[in-house]
Amino acid sequence: MDDEQPGLDSGLLLRPVHSGNAFEETVQRLLQTVRLGLIAPGARLPAERELAAMLAVSRDTLRDAIASLAEAGYLVSRRGRYGGTFVNDSLPQQTPGRGHERGLPARRDISVAEIEDALALREILEEGAARHAAARTLSPGEREVLWNSLADSIGATGEDYRRLDSRLHLTIGELAGSPSLVPLLAEVRMRVNELLDNIPSLGPNIAHSDRQHEQIVTAILTGRPDAAAQAMAEHLAGTALLLRGFLE
Repeated sequence: MDDEQPGLDSGLLLRPVHSGNAFEETVQRLLQTVRLGLIAPGARLPAERELAAMLAVSRDTLRDAIASLAEAGYLVSRRGRYGGTFVNDSLPQQTPGRGHERGLPARRDISVAEIEDALALREILEEGAARHAAARTLSPGEREVLWNSLADSIGATGEDYRRLDSRLHLTIGELAGSPSLVPLLAEVRMRVNELLDNIPSLGPNIAHSDRQHEQIVTAILTGRPDAAAQAMAEHLAGTALLLRGFLE
């Protein structure tokens, strides 16, 4: 795949489909992969045969899923020697407030219960992921992927920041050593991103998040589970404060 990075990354959610709804789950996996930026706009998906094997679905099911997402504007198929299935350069806008005047998104109706549920679930999953990742003996390749993911996210802006921030958090989840954890993290990340889309992006908060990300990654790489969980807790608390302040 063009522009892919070694090790983890785009394949985080491209795992065997287990439910009886193979088409629907395939669409969900591909959509989460695209919307979370694990395969960047303009980048190519794995070849059809490889992707079908990764998802453990038939090529007919995969083609139907790809066609559906192409029709919805997320993917585009190109023919020829350099053809394949690519993430659309411009993704459909799902955010009600994006593009609102002065850069401040228009609020949608969000219940306090919806916010608190997403934040509680995120706290449970992500603190545990950081703790378990720090407790494992990571391979040199895993350590490199984590450090590179951190480096990519630091200093990123706009849509790139959200995409690379999501990738870093999912990479930490992958390193926790539980394959079942990553889809759960992706689901809660989608929910949190939708909430974040309803508040303004604040430069100082992004700079603070970069420093917190570095603390989390450093604790994981130095094998300090308690410190990793604590750093993650502080990081998530900052986001929670903003969401509660703007939306509750």
